[in-house]
Amino acid sequence: MGAPDWNLYRSFLAVMHEGSLSAAARALGMTQPSVGRHIAALEAALKVTLFTRGPDGLKPTATALEMQASAQAMASAAQHAQRVASGNQHEERGTVRITASQMMGGEVLPEILARYQAQHPLLTIELVLNNKMNDLLQLEADIAVRMERPTQQALIAKRLGRVDIGLYAHQRYVQARGLPRTMAELAQHAMLGPDQDTFVTRLAAQHGIPLSREMFSFRCDNDLALLAALRAGLGIGGSQIGIARRDPALMPVLADQLTFSLDMWLLTHGDLRSNKRVMKLYRFLTQELSAYALSSQRTS
Repeated sequence: MGAPDWNLYRSFLAVMHEGSLSAAARALGMTQPSVGRHIAALEAALKVTLFTRGPDGLKPTATALEMQASAQAMASAAQHAQRVASGNQHEERGTVRITASQMMGGEVLPEILARYQAQHPLLTIELVLNNKMNDLLQLEADIAVRMERPTQQALIAKRLGRVDIGLYAHQRYVQARGLPRTMAELAQHAMLGPDQDTFVTRLAAQHGIPLSREMFSFRCDNDLALLAALRAGLGIGGSQIGIARRDPALMPVLADQLTFSLDMWLLTHGDLRSNKRVMKLYRFLTQELSAYALSSQRTS
């Protein structure tokens, strides 16, 4: 007996993600009985039970949970193969999947990608916000924007420049609380920072600045939410200088004492060198993000 058809695994993943046959059917644009038949066929082909059925609906078995990562890898590989095949034939058509950090994906890339898509209206762009370095190696994305140097040999990597990060406060906060003039005064102000994520505190420690979770009166591990809190006047927080300069209501805080720097990298998988669609966007992003990096550096 041959290997189960890929569509059976596709239905399996949909049920795992959506939690029920009906929700999976809606997500796939299928009927519920068809998804149910796919699950039954996959269980029969593999000679395992993937879901138990009870009053609360479907519950994945231990086997199903173990299979999920492998099935997801199959899905990523299939999607990647589709993108590669269409990219080698049609430069203007098809899909390019980009992954970036919350801040770059939410605040910087949309404006850049809008300019590119205006020139290439037949192109579909997918944007995923995360900080996983391994998504390119696992073929889950075509291009990545990262704020740390990659170590994987299979990747094409280009350093785009330095991005400086400074402290800022909204005018509303400054009117109510004033601006600190020293590090000692800063400790008396409301500060915005991460909750469980230690990246910021580790970065500060590298610059000789002791920061701890307890110093933040507003904590959140979502960078876009922290930026929104900064704009709302909740306290003093960090921002990429290039982003803060777009908002005249954000005022620099201790600019001569507190500035961090990160390198920005643009990455793609080595297997995509011949993919015209991906490499054309890669070259465009190289130019645009290099210009953004220059705009995000502290001037003396």
